[in-house]
Order: sequence, then structure tokens, then C-alpha cells
Amino acid sequence: MSRKDKFSKNEHRFQTDDPSMCDKLSDCLFQCLPAQKDIIVVCIGTDRSTGDALGPLVGSMLRQHTLRGMHVYGTLEEPVHALNLKDTIKAIHRIHQQPITLAIDACLGKKSSIGEVAFGTGALTPGAALKKDLPPVGDFHISGMVNVGGFMEYVVLQNTRLHHVMNMSAKIAASLKLTESKRNHEQSEHQPYQDYLAATKKQQQ
Repeated sequence: MSRKDKFSKNEHRFQTDDPSMCDKLSDCLFQCLPAQKDIIVVCIGTDRSTGDALGPLVGSMLRQHTLRGMHVYGTLEEPVHALNLKDTIKAIHRIHQQPITLAIDACLGKKSSIGEVAFGTGALTPGAALKKDLPPVGDFHISGMVNVGGFMEYVVLQNTRLHHVMNMSAKIAASLKLTESKRNHEQSEHQPYQDYLAATKKQQQ
């Protein structure tokens, strides 16, 4: 759970109730995430707190589908949270060479920003809203503003509406699945040319 009193100018902001949110967010993801590299999606949070369940919900929704170019860490069954975040980061770097990571986490902030989702470059600071000292995560990040911050954060998280968090999680997961389809389509379009280059190179040897 991170903290955002305001979104950065470098972040793209989306309203969850915007019917075109998934298309807009997937366009940003497609433009920014390297098409020829696998993406490690780190969904941070815990199912023990309604407000902090955004990340694991997204992870579980993504795990229901076969994603060729995305590797998901953090689900409702196996959440990535404060107790195992450091070990998860070490495992990612051990398993994946030079990984490109996309961190997803809920955040608290101003009342006027509740329901907004932000995508941007750079890392998230998990646990900041709850004064926890955790390592930054992500080359890119998605933050979902689930409730108001600044006062009794633990109580606020426990009293966040599940419907609100579920709706936001579903929109983020749908955006990522749409991004995956776009990435696969682009790779398939380039594959014949790559095969031709490989065959030509083999003939010249």
C-alpha cells in the first residue's frame, strides 16, 4: 500500500468509471513496455485487508489466462506483501535475466482522487502509507487510489468497499490482457521478416 497525496506529472491518470479506460490504459502500456521483452508483473498487497487487496486481485485475474509475454507474481493464493517482498524481488532477479518489472499496488490519497488509476515510469514504494520501510519496486508502475489517506490508515483500509476494489482490479487486469494481445499481434507481424533475416544469414554462412 503506497501513499499519493498527488499524482506525478509524469503519470497518466485514468478514471475507473470511464467506459474507455481499458483501451486508454492498454495504449499507454503498449507504447511504454518493451515489445520484445517479457514483462514481470508484481502485484503487491494482501487479501487480509480489503483496501490492500487490489494487487492480489489483479494477479489472480491475470493468472486465469495464459499470458505469453507476462509473468505474474502476487495473487490471492500467494500474495506478495511486506513479509516476503524482498525475497520475491531476489527470486525475480535470479530467475529472469535483466527483468522489466511492472509493479501494481493500491494507494491512499486525496478524496478527490479516489477511483483514479495512474500508470507511470519508475518504482513504487510499497508500505509507505503504513510507515513501512520496504524496497522500491518496478521499472513501471500502476497505482489504484482506493481510499483517503492521512488518518488511521489501517482502519481506512479495512473499511474500503470491496466492490470498489474489485471493479478497479478488473479494469486493470482487462487492460493488461488487452496489452498482451497487442504485443502478441505486433510480434507475429514481425516474425516473418525475422525468419527471413535468419534464413538469409544462414545461407551466407
